[in-house]
Amino acid sequence: MTSDSTALGRCPDCSEVIEAYQSLIEFEDGDGSTGVFAECYSCDEVVRPE
Repeated sequence: MTSDSTALGRCPDCSEVIEAYQSLIEFEDGDGSTGVFAECYSCDEVVRPE
């Protein structure tokens, strides 16, 4: 069993903590930083954690 419980941030809609295992895609922003889209299980939406 893998324990991947690193928080990515919070949902911008409901403030629920988004964990690394909820990540759907990682990408590079224009400024070189890494962005993430993840599924918020509370909202049932794809969000960009803050």
